[in-house]
Amino acid sequence: MTRIFLFAFLSLGLAGGALAADLSLPARVLPAPHSDDISPQMQAIIANPPNPNVNPLWKTGEEARVSADAGAVAAVQRIPGLLERLGLTMTAETIGGVRVHVITPKTLPAANRARLLVHVHGGCYVLSPGEAGTIEGILMAGLGHFKVISVDYRMPPEAYFPAALDDAMTVYRAALKTAGPKRVAVFGTSAGGALTLEMMLKAKALGLPMPAAIGVGTPMADATKVGDSFYTNEGIDNVLVSRDGFCDAATVVYAHGHDLKDPLISPIYGDMHGFPPAILTTGTRDLLLSNTVRTHRKLRRAGVEADLNVYEGESHAQYGRGDNIPETREAFGEIAAFFAKHMAR
Repeated sequence: MTRIFLFAFLSLGLAGGALAADLSLPARVLPAPHSDDISPQMQAIIANPPNPNVNPLWKTGEEARVSADAGAVAAVQRIPGLLERLGLTMTAETIGGVRVHVITPKTLPAANRARLLVHVHGGCYVLSPGEAGTIEGILMAGLGHFKVISVDYRMPPEAYFPAALDDAMTVYRAALKTAGPKRVAVFGTSAGGALTLEMMLKAKALGLPMPAAIGVGTPMADATKVGDSFYTNEGIDNVLVSRDGFCDAATVVYAHGHDLKDPLISPIYGDMHGFPPAILTTGTRDLLLSNTVRTHRKLRRAGVEADLNVYEGESHAQYGRGDNIPETREAFGEIAAFFAKHMAR
């Protein structure tokens, strides 16, 4: 049985009308989830020990890029098998000077032939360069049967904030011209989820049409580390592990001195009125569970149609681990159905 001990701190003596208090909890054992609705494949992922690479607290873009390039090797090795199993082709291209990978099903359903998805990858704004950033786009193209343009946006040390957003917006503008807003959807996970939200804020500010729908996976919506699950799931999420770990350090590198509360870095602080229908995905052990929940509530309060899918026992973005995992097929099936519901043919 996996054993993880939770600790908190106590602040007593609340006066009447006080808004909140710290909470002290005794040490406790957190059993590994083994409910019948978690597949054996996902149970094995949930049972993994905490990420051993939680503490490369990069100070510079150059340091981050060394780690990014090393980590990309394993991801790139997976891609040929994924493309073959899912019946896809992938080509490297440029759109308006921005590097992209165009992922196309060999057999494209008639309903999706005029539809186009724009994908912005995750990786805390510094990881998954080049082809390594396409895996989520490949899964969506293969499991959802859509043509996908995956944006290989500039990252440190090549460029810093707001380069990732600028590149994504360049590709989005091109997609609007190619397919029209009613046939375009945008999606991404983690930093890609934040970028998806940032793109909507930027599009609104520029007076550009909104896409038909967005898919927001466990977004880094608040880089200031506000949110309950930053504390309740610290040490429990076996991917991100700590709110003060590598992903926070990476975001600070990307921001390059810019205010982390800027809505174009922390989109939870932006105005989400007028956003397109959104589907959000997370897990109960995700360090960014609260980021996702807060984003969902903010969208709903702004009158936006928003679905929230929370998977039992999963840490950060584990629903996107592989095409042979039932939860991955379920999650991408939900997102694909949501897109199909809202996109014109």
